[in-house]
Amino acid sequence: MKNDLIGGLVLLVFAGGYFWSAETIPNSMLDDAFGPRGLPVILAGLLAVLALAIVARALLGLRPVAAEAVANDEEEADHESRLPRALGFLAICAAYVVALPYLGYPVSIALMIAAVAFYEGADRNWKIPATAIFGGVLFWLLFNRFLGVPQPAGLLF
Repeated sequence: MKNDLIGGLVLLVFAGGYFWSAETIPNSMLDDAFGPRGLPVILAGLLAVLALAIVARALLGLRPVAAEAVANDEEEADHESRLPRALGFLAICAAYVVALPYLGYPVSIALMIAAVAFYEGADRNWKIPATAIFGGVLFWLLFNRFLGVPQPAGLLF
């Protein structure tokens, strides 16, 4: 409960800082009704709502049954395994950043989706490459075509 309360408060402060920094984005004469601040402000609001939900859950003492089961399993598990796992995700993110200027956004994000799935222990079958390709195309379409936010082009794509 204490960790949830502290985590929720930290997220709430982060949401406030993100909102403040989003509000400093200057307006342009070419902006539409949504503007360049629209998405960051919405994301800050969603983060604040989630943070408040975590704080409320911590203050009311509510814990999901699954969280209690995980907490009991964690007591038995070795707590030293969290750092190597986090470093593995950090390595995947670093590889994505390195690959992005060479492979372009759709290919890099597809490879990142596949890498995370394999790192999490997914079965090695046709579903992972299919999901990665679908995710890469979907995110590219979402950002480039629908939202009009150009993604980095690489040397190959």
